[in-house]
Amino acid sequence: MNFCPNCGQPVAVMVPEGDHLPRHVCAACALVHYQNPKIIVGCVPEHDGRILLCRRAIEPRLGFWTIPAGFMENDETLQQGAARESLEEALAEVEIGSPLAIVHVLHAHQVHVMFRARLAQPRFGVGAESLEVGLYRPEEIPWREIAFPSVEFALERYLDDREAGRDALHFTAIDRRLPRHRELG
Repeated sequence: MNFCPNCGQPVAVMVPEGDHLPRHVCAACALVHYQNPKIIVGCVPEHDGRILLCRRAIEPRLGFWTIPAGFMENDETLQQGAARESLEEALAEVEIGSPLAIVHVLHAHQVHVMFRARLAQPRFGVGAESLEVGLYRPEEIPWREIAFPSVEFALERYLDDREAGRDALHFTAIDRRLPRHRELG
């Protein structure tokens, strides 16, 4: 940030009085411009034992697979955002269930909140941000082509919980620039 969106004057990075972190502060109007993490919401939709996945038609990670997820909008709940993303990316109407995972993606300044979801009918399609959408059995999931570590984490926890018959909420933090996929199976 070089200029204040409030008054148009230059900003400087400094620790404001009473604060402990460097912030962008306007030299003219003294307005402090906070930069906070973005919230990503998504879900793991399941129908008849299969998981709904989308192949990304946009960057980052164009061509890689993900669950329906994206930036939360103002004036919506986490659950509404996750359902909206399913509709936008996979043309799928889902029933949002319990929270599954909260992933702090430190290097991207994001918090990813993932839910369990139910796809009542196997009706879905290719949304504007997807190249391909499909239902996959766990053994068919293209693990080496999963777009983001947070999605890999959510899928693994979902499948572990399903197998164990539990409904847990999982937390992790990721602080790396590039996804790293490990061998599964």
